[in-house]
Amino acid sequence: MAPYELIVPERGRTPVVVEVPHAGLEVPEAVRRETDVARASILRDADIFVDELYADAPEHGASLLTTKLSRYVVDLNRAADDVDAATVVDHPSPRSLQPRGVVWRLSTDGRRVLRKPLRYEQLRARLAAYHTPYHEALQRELAQTRERFGYVVLVAAHSMPSVGRSGHNDRGTRRADVVPGTQGRTSADARVIDLVDAHFREAGLSVRHDDPYRGGYTTQHYGRPAEACHVVQIELNRALYVHEDTGERKSGDFEKTRALVAALVEKLGALTLG
Repeated sequence: MAPYELIVPERGRTPVVVEVPHAGLEVPEAVRRETDVARASILRDADIFVDELYADAPEHGASLLTTKLSRYVVDLNRAADDVDAATVVDHPSPRSLQPRGVVWRLSTDGRRVLRKPLRYEQLRARLAAYHTPYHEALQRELAQTRERFGYVVLVAAHSMPSVGRSGHNDRGTRRADVVPGTQGRTSADARVIDLVDAHFREAGLSVRHDDPYRGGYTTQHYGRPAEACHVVQIELNRALYVHEDTGERKSGDFEKTRALVAALVEKLGALTLG
């Protein structure tokens, strides 16, 4: 199974790159033998349909990087060394204290994902097959775009449950419609962040920055405005476009949300950063 798909616009290229790391649902057979997880859990923890919501990005000049892989294979929004000792028992330097690092040991609702702890060689195999190729592709696309335009704007596209779950820090809390994560406005130029904010507010949506998500590995690692790389993680409330109890698209609302994010990509492409 290919670790990613990259679509580059044939014409009208802009400085925008969109990445969708968590919409995938597939688990390769080699990894499936190491997991103990139901399809319902995979769906529950996926950023369902976000790849479809941003499918029009290349038509508006942005490159689009997606994956069909479930985050239960590897979490592409985590660092390669984000591992705890209970997940990889012989890891030489585990640093995480939580069960959902680059490999998830538990789902967000506390269900077991791994049949048993991985060995370090099993982790290295997963990283080499899926995590490394994805980020190498993302790094190349960011570098080439920045070289062409002098800067690059990366939209890290995600979605979130409408209410914090048991495995979240904001359990039971009703969330905003849109949460831009920018590590306290440090991962992108203020003009980029303000454009994102204004775009969604003008559409009548509620916006709350960095709460409950400040941006994960991609935002932290690539968001370097001083080096002309601007990153905003955008979390869309799933209730905007799907029935959360069934995972089915909301007729009309899904298309409206897709058009809204396409318009955002177009606006970001027209923004000039000196």
